[in-house]
Amino acid sequence: MPDRRPAVRAVLLVLGVRVVGVLVLASAAAWSGRTAHGRLVRWDAQWYAGIARAGYGHTVLQPDGRHLSDYAFFPLLPVLERIVAAASGLAYVDAGLVVTWVATALAAWRLYAVGAHVYDARVGVLLAVLWSVLPVAIVTSMAYSEALFTALAAWAVHATLRRHWLLSGALAALAGLTRPVGVAVVAAVAVPALVEVVRRRDRLALAGMLLAPLGLLGYLAWVGTRTGEPLGYFRVADGWGNGFDGGRAFGGWVVDHLAGDGWWQGLLLLAGVVALLGLLVLAVRDRQPLPLLVLGATFLALALTTSGYFGSKPRYLLPAYPLLLPLAVRLSPLRLRTAAGVLGVLAAGSAAYGAAWLLGPGPP
Repeated sequence: MPDRRPAVRAVLLVLGVRVVGVLVLASAAAWSGRTAHGRLVRWDAQWYAGIARAGYGHTVLQPDGRHLSDYAFFPLLPVLERIVAAASGLAYVDAGLVVTWVATALAAWRLYAVGAHVYDARVGVLLAVLWSVLPVAIVTSMAYSEALFTALAAWAVHATLRRHWLLSGALAALAGLTRPVGVAVVAAVAVPALVEVVRRRDRLALAGMLLAPLGLLGYLAWVGTRTGEPLGYFRVADGWGNGFDGGRAFGGWVVDHLAGDGWWQGLLLLAGVVALLGLLVLAVRDRQPLPLLVLGATFLALALTTSGYFGSKPRYLLPAYPLLLPLAVRLSPLRLRTAAGVLGVLAAGSAAYGAAWLLGPGPP
């Protein structure tokens, strides 16, 4: 009988960090005459709730002439919100909060399992907690899709590591119905499956590989049908300012900051990119399994080569948990008191940053 106590510990620690983050947000919000609940269900949360309530087809005309369509938001979270709301009587945004908190617990459980499978239980606990103390982790307390997506990414990769190909393919398909960057999860399942097909002619691996992209491709095809354009989703995304440009927008944004009064912000951005690339190099040097390397590298490539609202870039990297594994491995030999102190400082910083972020002028 496997010892489940480390997994339970990981889940409870992650949920504890999230509770602390919300309490800090609530205190800061009350001081400024606002509420934590109001900040946790704003921005994208309202779009998801609108889809859950009335389905797709809502468009907002911006003053600059852009059309913002709800087709930009993938359907799995609104579907779950509708199910929870129907079963509980909650408002759709509150149903979204329930989905998020459950997904956060499920993500912590499988992040622990990934770390324990590749290394040991201690690394598994550290991986889960490191994910929860990232500066942008407050979004895993919001009615957003990041917690759900991270849970699916962790469960899919764990199934791939154990060669449960049909399960991993199905989970990757669900990830593809959650966010456009589901392509990273599809790749993390399909590439190792292809290797297995070539080496062993494994039919289950082939089936998992073919199953993995169906959610993403299915939604893109459905949007194309609804908009009357085969590539309709990409036109919708362009309306939101999102798209693939090879890093031109991101590079221009950094250069503009370096050349202007916000030069220090440009330096911080460059330092952040260097740190992320360094973590990827460490992941390769640590010989992480192929699914984890593919997942981490694909997320990082997407973050650096796509355009969009740059204030949201950090949260797009939240599911890139393989980049945290090298840190978990290097924290693992520390004494328990020392590791707890490091994580406690990070948790406090995450709570403070999250409150400031959500109480700021723009969406996270």
